[in-house]
Amino acid sequence: MEFNLHNIINLELAKEVEKSIHKVFSHAEVDLTAIYKMLSPPPKSDMGELAFPCFSLSKALKKAPNIISQELSEEINSRASQMGLFKNCKSFGPYINFFLNEKTVNKLVIESVISEDLFKQNLSLNAPKTIVEYSQPNTHKVMHVGHMRNLCLGNAIVNLYKYAGVETLSTTFPGDVGTHVAKCLWYMKKHSNEEVPLTRKGEWLGGHYVRGNSLLEEQKGTPQEEINRSELTQILKELHAGSGEYYELWKQTRQWSLELMQEVYDWAEVHFDSWYWESDVDADSVALVQEYLSKGLFIKDNGAVGIDLKEDKLGFCLLLKSDGTGLYATKDLELARRKFIDQKVEQSLYVVDNRQSLHFKQVFKTLEKMGFENAKNCLHLQYEMVELKDGAMSSRKGNIVPIQTLIEEMNSMIKDSYLNKYQGEWSTEEIERTAHIVASGAIKYGMTRVDSNKKIIFEINDWLKLDGESGPYIQYVHARIKSMLTKVGEGIPPDYSVLDHPLEKEMINKISLFNQTVEHCVDQNKTHPLCSYLYDLSKSYNSFYAECSVLKAENDNLKYARADLSKSVALCLKHGLKLLGITAPEKM
Repeated sequence: MEFNLHNIINLELAKEVEKSIHKVFSHAEVDLTAIYKMLSPPPKSDMGELAFPCFSLSKALKKAPNIISQELSEEINSRASQMGLFKNCKSFGPYINFFLNEKTVNKLVIESVISEDLFKQNLSLNAPKTIVEYSQPNTHKVMHVGHMRNLCLGNAIVNLYKYAGVETLSTTFPGDVGTHVAKCLWYMKKHSNEEVPLTRKGEWLGGHYVRGNSLLEEQKGTPQEEINRSELTQILKELHAGSGEYYELWKQTRQWSLELMQEVYDWAEVHFDSWYWESDVDADSVALVQEYLSKGLFIKDNGAVGIDLKEDKLGFCLLLKSDGTGLYATKDLELARRKFIDQKVEQSLYVVDNRQSLHFKQVFKTLEKMGFENAKNCLHLQYEMVELKDGAMSSRKGNIVPIQTLIEEMNSMIKDSYLNKYQGEWSTEEIERTAHIVASGAIKYGMTRVDSNKKIIFEINDWLKLDGESGPYIQYVHARIKSMLTKVGEGIPPDYSVLDHPLEKEMINKISLFNQTVEHCVDQNKTHPLCSYLYDLSKSYNSFYAECSVLKAENDNLKYARADLSKSVALCLKHGLKLLGITAPEKM
């Protein structure tokens, strides 16, 4: 890792720890990067600003962590005056806690944030060129609130990678062929008498899929079932052949779904560098399987083709059905090959829910057995599902909240609860724009703040509240700071050493951890650490603001020092929210 200005405090402290370890325990082997990554804030502000745990040294040094902490603290303190960065350190059980020199640290941190140099650093994580595939909605279905976790998570991961200096591309892979399409077109052609609406055709089309699926379920076990199956097979054959009345209907209706997707992406301000479609890889994926069948890698049984992965404890992976058509796994084999060839990437991330865990294990293992050298560089970034309070959502059953409906409801609630009181003071455009920003912030923060391994229970009122962990709460703190700063105005360059209140020191320490938090997110392919950081920073600022007045500070130097500290917090909130795809409003 290459260390830059953004982490100079942690780096210098890590160097001191390393130097002392070598001096006190000359036989110990220690890695500077590991020490740097282990530095973190202690649980209480009166215990210092940064702490180093000695547990990892215990085995190698054959000493208890608290003894190691005591001996290293004494050695580090003997050189504290030479550093200027910290006043001293203390041993707290197995931890070495550092008490920083406010005069040096405060100036370094605040000036690096206000100049925005902090946010321009290449974090140099040495990550390979990466393509992130996310948001794989199916055409002919309604895009609902459950789809937003994938969209928000994938977009935030892309933003985090790019911020960290990793060359990153984004792509989406919508499903525009398959049984779900056949069911929708079948119902539309054979059973619907409805006029096609002039607007929201994609959502209307999704309703036909639900009704078609329900009718097919009702007719199971009846003489009609066999007729239905034959008709669906014929539709799929027409789509595969690229001709016929259903193929023409597919082209028209597919466009309606694409328009719905684009509306959602425009609303979320998401852009993809490339689009892949299942229909585009369909024929080539079948040909690829046939090629490796002829090479003897795959096996054929009763017309179906697949690969036996039982030795790898992954069961049997079916690649071609007996009628010669491919499956999801078939298409993912071809897509993986294309992404590495077309985009010249070195790593491919798939943001897909955890129900597809076995699927991707089978796909990646099959690619490996095919001799695809980049199989080891394919990674499934899985996440848990989004549920409503009364249980799981299902497009098939229709118990969903359509995204367009959700957006309209949120905008209405935000205007009624917060913004309509500004009518006459704000323009209509300002109110509409702010409602959009707050609704977007509520959804994106709600979808990224929970560890991807945990379920999300969607509750619109909780996500819009201004007094708890939510996107609008953080947005409100940002807007409040901006409003306060307009009253402060410009002043003299202050001496930041006066910021010695425990709450001020806590704020400065949190600000200094911005890029370290981003590094952690990128290392772990997680977004919730950044969300927690922004929420904690917002809470800390509110505590600071209540106890340490900016406008009524004892003197001008303290007032402008606190104003700059406030501005630094606002900038960290703004840039942090931006990484989550959220806009920080100037007023709210």
